[in-house]
Amino acid sequence: MTNLSNRKIAILTENGFEEVELTSPKKFLEDAGAQVEIVSPQHGKVKAMKDHEWSIEVEVDKHISEAKADDYDGLMLPGGVLNPDKLRMDQDAIAFIKAFFDAGKPVAAICHGPQSLISAGVVKGREMTSYPAIRIDLENAGALWIDRAVVVDQGLVTSRNPGDIPAFNKKMCEEFAEGVHAGQHS
Repeated sequence: MTNLSNRKIAILTENGFEEVELTSPKKFLEDAGAQVEIVSPQHGKVKAMKDHEWSIEVEVDKHISEAKADDYDGLMLPGGVLNPDKLRMDQDAIAFIKAFFDAGKPVAAICHGPQSLISAGVVKGREMTSYPAIRIDLENAGALWIDRAVVVDQGLVTSRNPGDIPAFNKKMCEEFAEGVHAGQHS
């Protein structure tokens, strides 16, 4: 397993994230030694979805207004239908995402998570995958969409759905361990 003991990772989420798309990568990152913080426009807790029903709540470690990309080595964006849609409407969240790309830091997004990347203006010319329903959105924003369990493009890791989580977690950790990527850009 990749050692991330010297890495601090932000997971940016809103209410309505897909439970396993946050909990599994978070555990994987922590098991690899990373310090992980949940960053959100919400205060207190954020609520997950599982099988189209509300499920667990997760404690927010830092409000988006207090979070700075400079404080983290990487960013992870879980999916869920509601979560990225809400993040796209929050200018602080979009600025936070864009700052990781501006700094060349690795970013990982799964399922519907890449929708937030469209709003941040960072997908043009990038090889990516996602949940099939947002393929056209990514292509219209200039991404080259590939139907594969995990796609890596210069520090940007994307996957399609919860079934891809094992491949996603492994590649996410590898990219976070590598650190800044010269080809990662906004």
